[in-house]
Amino acid sequence: METTVTKEMMAAIALKVVQRLCALQLLEIPIGVSNRHIHLSREDVDALFGKGYQLTPVKMLKQPGQYACAETLTVKGPKGSLNKVRILGPERKKTQLEVSVTDSYQLGFRPPVRMSGDLEGSVAFDLVGPEGSVHEDEGAIVALRHIHMTPQIAQRYGYADGQRVDVEAGNDQRRVVFRNVPIRVTETSALEMHLDTDEANAAGAVNDATARIIEPGE
Repeated sequence: METTVTKEMMAAIALKVVQRLCALQLLEIPIGVSNRHIHLSREDVDALFGKGYQLTPVKMLKQPGQYACAETLTVKGPKGSLNKVRILGPERKKTQLEVSVTDSYQLGFRPPVRMSGDLEGSVAFDLVGPEGSVHEDEGAIVALRHIHMTPQIAQRYGYADGQRVDVEAGNDQRRVVFRNVPIRVTETSALEMHLDTDEANAAGAVNDATARIIEPGE
């Protein structure tokens, strides 16, 4: 059976070829190393710092609208605690704790590896602040490594929201390929790959170093 090749089909094929040629230019993705941190709900800000307290931004992060706060908290788990854990703003609907696997050994629990915001069935923990403490029945996770990019960059290089890719990162002595890294495409994103401290140390990667996509993931 013969297939008629239309102008529309040729244009679609040409677009795919251009996108893959762009991808072969090896898009350089800045790395952001994410240390342990906390996102707080308004209710928990009040409980930990006092009614109506406003968190103090001290450093803007690369992702638009996000910032590190001056305030820190103590995190408690079943077997230990972590002091001076940084709060990141702005406030969220639900409190979330992001730690590395190494941190979890000190706390005495094993959080699931999840995308930020996917908290159902995650691990319980306690927070201690200057004016009180709170117990969270869930909310502790190990953040799944991921890439942020805008729709414009995704279209240019032929990627899509939710697609998983293989990424090479790190220095020549400890270079690592991270498999099946999800891409998050939003209008408010800045191009950046997020690794936690365990992953960054394994690869010899530091903030503002670059990674590159080498193969599509599964």
